[in-house]
Formats: sequence, C-alpha cells, structure tokens
Amino acid sequence: MPNVSGSGGASPDHALPLPGLGEDPVAVLEAAVWAMAAVVSTQRQALAEPLEVVLAGDPQRAAVLASVGLLSRNGDGFDVHPALRPREGADARSAVEAKLSSLRQAVAAAAASPAGEQHDGWAAQTDEVLLGQGRASAGTGRALAGKVVPQLAGAADLLAAEDSRVLDVGTGVGLLAQALATSLPHARVTGIDVLERALRLARQELAGADPAVAARVTFRRQDAADVPERDTYALVWLPAPFLSEEALRSALPRLASALVPGGWLVVGTNPAAGDALRRSVGQWLAVRNGGNSYDTARMTEVLESLGLREARTFPTVPGGPVLVAARRPTS
Repeated sequence: MPNVSGSGGASPDHALPLPGLGEDPVAVLEAAVWAMAAVVSTQRQALAEPLEVVLAGDPQRAAVLASVGLLSRNGDGFDVHPALRPREGADARSAVEAKLSSLRQAVAAAAASPAGEQHDGWAAQTDEVLLGQGRASAGTGRALAGKVVPQLAGAADLLAAEDSRVLDVGTGVGLLAQALATSLPHARVTGIDVLERALRLARQELAGADPAVAARVTFRRQDAADVPERDTYALVWLPAPFLSEEALRSALPRLASALVPGGWLVVGTNPAAGDALRRSVGQWLAVRNGGNSYDTARMTEVLESLGLREARTFPTVPGGPVLVAARRPTS
C-alpha cells in the first residue's frame, strides 16, 4: 500500500501558473476546471476509504493533482499538500459538498442565458445544487453551535433555557437548521426562506431526521424584512452573502429587534480575498445569487449602527466565510 505523508507538498515548479497563464490562458483555465474536479472527486472518495488507496487507484487523476502542486511522488507513495486532505469529523462531508456545489454553480453559469437577461438567483438552481449547498451549510450550523456560541457572553445560558428560540434566515433546504437543533437540544429553531421549492426540500429532509430534532424545527415562507416577532430569539443566524443590499438594509433592523435582550445576531460574511481572481469571482457569484458585496468590516459597522454591541469576528476555514456576531444590549 502506498505511503501518504502530509509533511510536504509538490514542487512549486509544478504549480498551476496563476496569475501568469502563459500563451494560451483559456486552455490553462479549462484545465484548471478539470484539476478542481480531480480535487473534489478525490476528496469525496476519501470520505469512505483511505486517501492512499484513493490516490493509488487512479494514477492519471493523481498525476493531475501532482501537476498543480497538491502532491508529489515519494518512493512508493506520495507527499500530500494539506489542502488536499479531507477534513476530519462531521464537517468533512460538508466541506466536500461545498466544493461540489461551487462546481455545479459554475457549470450553470457557463450554460446561462445571454448576458443582459436577469438571473433568478437561487430560484434558477437545480434541486441538486440546493441540496448540495444545504449539506455544505450544515457544517456552519455545527460550528456556530459548538464553537461560536460558547464564546458569546450569555448565549449558552439563553440557549440552555427550555424552549429558547433560534431563527435561521435563508434556511434553504433546512440542514443548517437541523444542525442547530441537534447541537442545541433545548432550542426551537425556525427556518425562513422566500423560495417555496427550497422549503419543500427542507420538509422532505426533516422527515428523515431524528424525531426529537424534527419536533423542534419549523419552516415558513417569509422574507427576512417581514419577520414579525420582537424580543423573541436568543440567536439569529443570517447568511448575508445570499441577500441583496436592498434586502439587507430592510432586514437587519427587523432582525436586531427580534432578539431578546442579550441575544446575539450572527452574520456570515465573505472575507476580503487576497487576490484579484478570487475577489472578482466572489463578487460575480454573489450578484448571480442575488447577493451583495458587503465584507466583514462593513457588516460590523452596520451592526454597530443598529445599536448592537460587543461585535466579534470568527474565521471559519482558510478562505471561508467570516462570522460577525453582535449582541443586543440587556438594558
């Protein structure tokens, strides 16, 4: 059986030549799509069997990964770049599903209607894309409950109260809501979304959940700007990149007032990318999905302008969303 080491990486000489794409940049970018397909297929397969077996079983795919610097030969095995290794634990599948969802959305963008026609955002995505995005978001729900909440003053106590309330804005297919209900066993989670098709999928997914969890999760079709509750929720989750700037401006005051005194609003934001390619792709994706270009710093300023206090930021994974949390004052 080949040996796989995580201590090294392939020689930089074999890395994909970005941003200098050579004499035929389109051909290089087309190959890069296939390289990403090799990454995702390898990581998905490695969820079920050892990575060394996966790499040895498809030498041509391994050669593609080597060509972009993600692994190199080491005797009868490989040295593997840490970025290629699937995560461990419950979030491993979520991370792979996020990459797969991104690829599917890229294919949808390539096959989209001519420029100038309005794109319908998430409504234009297939059920498969919606479900993939939902599976990816479940990891965010687990991280929010298990890693962020314990660091927010008073949040754990509020959520430990029987029938405490959590609001999941833009719940999609509801898997993040399920993750929150699983991790917060005393809380009742309400998921809202404007897309009825997503809510139909959410109810189907909930039907297969642990009955004790499903009993504490409800879904309703509603715009975040129309949330009627006041002084109700101990925790509100808002994935800001999926809302337009107009929608954010309307929704944020409502969501802030929906918190109980001492409750926390946690907002997912896109980090400021360190290179022009990722910045431009991120902005294009946000606009295609009906989103916005708010970054972490701007969101923090907006939350503070609403009277929320104790703003904190929580990075997730390298290059991944940054969570911004702010608290409604207790008096």
